[in-house]
Parts: sequence; C-alpha cells; structure tokens
Amino acid sequence: MLALTPVVRNLLILNIVFFIIDAYIINLTPGFALYSFLSASFLPYQFVSYMFLHGGLGHLFGNMFGLFMFGPLLERMWGPKRFIFFYFFTGIGAGLLFSLIGLYEMTQLREAVQTYVEYPSPEGLVDFMSRHAKELYQANLDFLNKFEESPANRSYIQDSVNFVQSLYQQQVNIPMVGASGAIFGILMAFGLLFPNTEIFLLFFPFPIKAKYFVAFYGLYELYAGIQNVQSDNVAHFAHIGGMLFAYILLRYWGTQSKNFY
Repeated sequence: MLALTPVVRNLLILNIVFFIIDAYIINLTPGFALYSFLSASFLPYQFVSYMFLHGGLGHLFGNMFGLFMFGPLLERMWGPKRFIFFYFFTGIGAGLLFSLIGLYEMTQLREAVQTYVEYPSPEGLVDFMSRHAKELYQANLDFLNKFEESPANRSYIQDSVNFVQSLYQQQVNIPMVGASGAIFGILMAFGLLFPNTEIFLLFFPFPIKAKYFVAFYGLYELYAGIQNVQSDNVAHFAHIGGMLFAYILLRYWGTQSKNFY
C-alpha cells in the first residue's frame, strides 16, 4: 500500500475540504475559480485558488487519484519544499497558458461581435454562428429563417445583436476549476524521471511504459485542445500547460545539479 507523504496528504485534505464547502455549504466559484483576463470577475489570486475547486465528484476523484498515485514518490525524492513548489509552479503555469490562449480566442470573438453589431444581417449572423457558435445553429434555425425573410425588421436585428453580445458575455465568464494542471505536471515529471516504469491501466489490456503513456496523453490533449469542440468542457490547454511548465522546471533543475536525476 502506498504511504502518503505530508504534502500530498495535506493537498488531498484541502481539496476534499474545499469540495465539501463548495458543494454543500457556500458556492466558492464566483470568487475562487479562474476567470478570463477580460472578465470583470478576474482576480490575480485565482491562479492559485482555482486549483482547489472541482466541477464534481468524478473530477475531484480523478485528480486526487493521480496525486495519490504519483505524488508521494516525487515528494520523497525531492523533499516537501521542492515538491510543493513544483505543484504550484505547474498549476499556476497551467492556468496562465490556458488564460493566454483564452485571451486570444476571446479577443477574436469580441472583434467578431463588434463587426456584427456594426453590420447586422442574416448572412452575417449565419457566418458568425458558423465560426463561433456552431452548436447553437439548429436551436436558432427558426429565428434565422425569419430573419432571412425580413432582414430589415428592427426587432429581428436587435434580437440578433443581443444574441451575439450575450454569447460573448457568456463565453468570457466561463470559469475554470481543478487541480488538473498540477496533476498533469506530476504525470510529466513521472514520465521524465521514470520513463521505463510500466503502468497498468484499466483501459489498457497490457502494461505501458510511463514515457509512452505521457507522450500519448500529451498528444491527445494537444489534439483535443486544437479541435476546441464547443461541447467539450475540459480545459485541455491547462493540461498541456501543466506538462509544459513541468518540463521547463525539470530541465532547469537538471542543469543545477548533476545528481538530480
């Protein structure tokens, strides 16, 4: 049985306590989740606080299971101080990369909204939805047909303007929660430091070496992030960010001590 190390144990406890408070006592999302730079709800400390909130029991279990499985070995090797620094460095880095990519995407969306507000039309609305809201096209097909039949109707024009503006406000205020960035950082560290260790997974009928598992998982997250499926509420670029910042930090530490590995 794996013995818990002090930092891992305390992180597990804190995440569980925050989950209980958030789920059953008071909603912590408005103040502690990570919001877009463009959102009025954004505050700098959210780069830390978002790591202690989770979207559900399954989300919490998945992250804490990863921490439980891979965290103790790294803490024993590095010591508590280096491990806690690594955990927050990768978690904050994950939030930063996610936020920067989100800033780029939201800036594009904001410019598209401004363009449409200046030149509203049925064709413009269809083009806007095809680029930024494909999943809403069918639900609004009846309105689109009516708008095409009466493109000069002021009520339809105003409704379409309200639609694109509300979509922007909705998108820019979607918060991110979870310790996944730090957990993916831990996973990356495990793959780099113990590349040939064989991992047994429920969904694999055979053991797989850590280096291959981490590489495949990282490529999948990159693919999923680039695809950017609207119905997918997973912060794939936060996962990539955790792995990227873990790689950078490990390479830096490796240059500081010949005995680090």
